[in-house]
Amino acid sequence: MTNSTAIQDRYPDRHANCYGCGPKNPHGLHLKSFVEGDEVVCRYTPPPEYTGGVPDAVYGGMIACLFDCHSAAAACAAVLSDDEIPPRFVTASLKVDYLKPTPMGVELKLFAKAVLVKERKVIVESRLVAAGEIRATAQVVMVRLAAQ
Repeated sequence: MTNSTAIQDRYPDRHANCYGCGPKNPHGLHLKSFVEGDEVVCRYTPPPEYTGGVPDAVYGGMIACLFDCHSAAAACAAVLSDDEIPPRFVTASLKVDYLKPTPMGVELKLFAKAVLVKERKVIVESRLVAAGEIRATAQVVMVRLAAQ
């Protein structure tokens, strides 16, 4: 798969309404994930309302949301050819390790890679980097929906 188009921008309309990554959701975050080498990368700067219980830190639920949606894109990238319509993956399991507070007001970079690809299941490992440091990691089990 080439990296010039965001994976989410290739989703068919029936799968483009996710709050985190759906390009058709007018109230969503509109995350964009791109293949860069052997990883899938997303860059996002949360608006100020996504602060958490620690002043000037990103809300942990937002971090989980970022991992969730970005991991679905990474699962797509792991099974997708250049001319194929992306299949839809849903989350079966999401484990996040919060290593240190993630600062507000800076670009967050998510890096994801499929570490296991089976017929319907893809396991994705991800890390979130902010201000040059890994702030959180995740392991996500994504399951491909049956033909729709």
